Formats: sequence, structure tokens, C-alpha cells
Amino acid sequence: MSLFRLAFLGFLGFASAAGAATLDGLAVNVTNTSEPVLCAEKDNVAINFASPEVRNFRIEAAHPAYIGNLRQDRWQPDWTACEDISAETSERGPPPKKITFYESVDMWLTGFSFANFWRPSDVTMRIGDRVERNLHMVQLWVRRNERVEEVLVLYPADGYWRIRPLPPAHLGWSAYGSSFLVGPVEMDKRPVVNLKDVAFDPKTMTFTLTFARGGKATVALKDLTDERFTLDVAFDQAIKDQPFAALRSMYVTEFNADVARVAAREDKAHSWLEEPIMTFKGAKATDVWMGRLVPSRHNTSAPDMMFNHFRAGPASSR
Repeated sequence: MSLFRLAFLGFLGFASAAGAATLDGLAVNVTNTSEPVLCAEKDNVAINFASPEVRNFRIEAAHPAYIGNLRQDRWQPDWTACEDISAETSERGPPPKKITFYESVDMWLTGFSFANFWRPSDVTMRIGDRVERNLHMVQLWVRRNERVEEVLVLYPADGYWRIRPLPPAHLGWSAYGSSFLVGPVEMDKRPVVNLKDVAFDPKTMTFTLTFARGGKATVALKDLTDERFTLDVAFDQAIKDQPFAALRSMYVTEFNADVARVAAREDKAHSWLEEPIMTFKGAKATDVWMGRLVPSRHNTSAPDMMFNHFRAGPASSR
């Protein structure tokens, strides 16, 4: 069996699933800079992760606890109370240009260039000798059980990512929800990570990020099942003076949110701190879960997100 096939089988979930808590993980500073809004199409939730020591951590997307009882999904945009943005303004402009710049039997990458993206993109995208520029969105597709699924989206121009597990069998599809940032988080109208170059290795299923301000990170795609999708992140050096990661999402009400609750395992605590996302004051924690306990009318099937396995040393097998 080829090395690529072995790597891909591991990526599709033959590795063990992440545990509920790391127990021995490094505690990081978790801050909440979320702001209340009425418009459901604004990312008003911002949870930031900072530590002068962290060089490795894990991000996991998992279906919400209620997914087995969900019989009707909703993912259409909700422009109610959106005074300064609307469906008309967001869709203005010519259709995007699309390219497929890597394809195999089980996986491929497609890229899009938008005429009206909010931020210019001069990030270089690489796969082997193939180089592409001016891509505003990159999608990763996989073939599983005779179906084609889009499971990851990266926006090179501002450093935003989205991931989702394979859809549950009874739904056949599931929504994206929260976004996240990996790397030195800076402000440019909103939080961004400025990238210089992104390379993807299909054999190891790993993205290598080169940051505009210096330094690199790898984002390795690990477990992908119909329950969860796990990424392992490793920095070549710790990010000391600003957040090394952030979660971005939206919350209007409990019934209209992509993320509504947060649970944090604080340093040396024997139980989890659980709070509504908008009243969370922050914590120093080894594990942080952000998600929903009741179905929302917005992106009902979107996954919960977990950040944990924070480590200061070199990457190790987990």
C-alpha cells in the first residue's frame, strides 16, 4: 500500500479520537473580546488564546451533542437587523474564478478568486512545483463512502479557517459554523493572521504556513470521521507578544447562534467552568470547548469547537 494511501487512511479516522480533557496540558490565557450585535451575519464572538510558551496544540471540530436528534437543518443566511450589510451588498460583483490545483482519487483542492473580497490576497499557495497566487478561498474535498465531502476551508488573505466532520448518515450534510485563526493574531478592521506563503503536502496531509512577520507553523490533518475532525498545530517558535490562535463566531440569542456556551478546564481545577459565551470573563485553562447545548435556527448542525493539548516542547506523537 502506498505511503499516500496509508496517510490518507489515518486522516480518515484510523487514529484514536481525542480525549475529553488533557489533564497534563499547559494552561494558556483565554480572553473574551466578544461584542453584542443584532445581525446574525456578523462575527461578533472572539475568544483569544495566548501564551509565551506554546509551540503545539490541537483544534477539534465535533458534531453537537444533539446531532442524533436533529431531523431538520437550517443554514440559510439571516439578514434580519443587518443595517450596514445585506444579501445584495455581499453578493455584488462578478462570479469568482475557480481552479482545481491538486487532485487525486481520494482528495483534491480547489481555489477561488473573488473580485470583491474585503482584503487583497498576495499569499502564495504551493503544492509541490505548482504555485498559485491571488486565491481568496481554498477548499479541501475528500471522497468517502462513495461520496464527495468538503471538510476544510482556508481564506489565505486574512488567515481564517473552517472545518467540519463528515456529515452524520441520517442528515447527509452538515454546516460550517465558527471560524478560527492560527498564528500571530493582529487587528486590521477585525482580527487577522497575515500569511506570506501556504504549502500543502498531500502525502502527510499537512499545511505549512509562513507568516508575514516571520516564523512558521504546520497544521496537520488528523482524525476525520462522522463524529469529529482534528488538527494538530505546531509552531517553529512560540508567539510571545500576541495571541497564537483565536476563535471567531456569532451569537445573537441562544436560539440564533453558531456558538452559545463555553466550558473551560482551568489550571489544576477538578471540574469544568461552564458559562454563556457572552458573559465569559476569561480563564487560564488547559482545555476550552465552545459550542451549543440546544439547537439554533442558524447553522443548526455546525460543529462544536475544542482547543487543547497545549504544549511548550517539540511536537510528539499523540
